[in-house]
Amino acid sequence: FLGEIGEITPALQVRLLRVLQEHAYEPLGATRAERTDARVIVATNRDLAALVRRGAFREDLYYRINVVRIELPALHRRAEDIPLLVTQFIERFNRLQGRHVSGIAPEALALLMGYEWPGNVRELENCIERAFILCTGDQIAVRDLPPELLARTTAVAAPGARAAHAEFDAQIIRAALKRHGGNRLAAARALGIHKTTLHRKIKRLGIPLPARDGRSRRE
Repeated sequence: FLGEIGEITPALQVRLLRVLQEHAYEPLGATRAERTDARVIVATNRDLAALVRRGAFREDLYYRINVVRIELPALHRRAEDIPLLVTQFIERFNRLQGRHVSGIAPEALALLMGYEWPGNVRELENCIERAFILCTGDQIAVRDLPPELLARTTAVAAPGARAAHAEFDAQIIRAALKRHGGNRLAAARALGIHKTTLHRKIKRLGIPLPARDGRSRRE
């Protein structure tokens, strides 16, 4: 069960508490309770402890769900995650729309990493979806980003963002080479780029290569 736990009504809080305590629930229209051994995962952007103090959230339910707690920092506090998230969104939109956008230009990524992201990951996803629709080349460019993002983005973060983008590229290439046993042609195909482009990136990023290409026969 995944939900915005801070938004549920008092009546639903009681029902959820019963499920957690008694491992039982009554399906809609049923005349008897059903047993369950489901694990419950809840998510919220609200301060549940503060809601408990104000009487807006049941204290017993709070302690029931607060067994293993993971706090995820806001996106602007973990900007190193942005390149990976952007790549994931581009891959998903490529599959959904049958396109072949290869990635995002370093200047555009630098702007994304300098933005505050008050809407966190959902705002980033919407931003990439919009840019994906407007993109006419093989990469998302600065011109494809929302105007409000460009107006509020600080340029100070750009140099560090470019360095982060280069390191991310290097990680992706090293992983592809390892997955394909050092075969540069297979790695290039997996990355969706030409072999000469891969060679150029390897040289620019200073990625060490194995002594033997993965195409060589093993002894």
